[in-house]
Amino acid sequence: MNLRDHLLQLEEKLLTSEVRSSKTELKKVLADEFFEFGSSGRVLYKNEDFVDGISIIEVTLSEFEIHPLSDEIVLATYRTFNDQTKQHALRSSIWKLNEGVWKMVFHQGTKTDQPF
Repeated sequence: MNLRDHLLQLEEKLLTSEVRSSKTELKKVLADEFFEFGSSGRVLYKNEDFVDGISIIEVTLSEFEIHPLSDEIVLATYRTFNDQTKQHALRSSIWKLNEGVWKMVFHQGTKTDQPF
């Protein structure tokens, strides 16, 4: 599997209720230093805010691209559409390769009125 497909698979995994509701599963994908600028405007930190998992959402992911910043760091960008709220968002994640495992270290969601 190429890097783009692997990171897409990880991003999609993070959107599933099984992972979002499980602290154990989140630990497998999120780096210890992970933090997020949420589309709600809140800043979330893995060790402080994800004690019981994160909220369950139903979104459609599209326009996924990766932008390598180094051999071990990649910026991923994509769009989501929340099926419940009918809200579009631009998303970006920074992934870091650590001991052979890709983990997310940062994520940002920005609401937009522009449809796909």
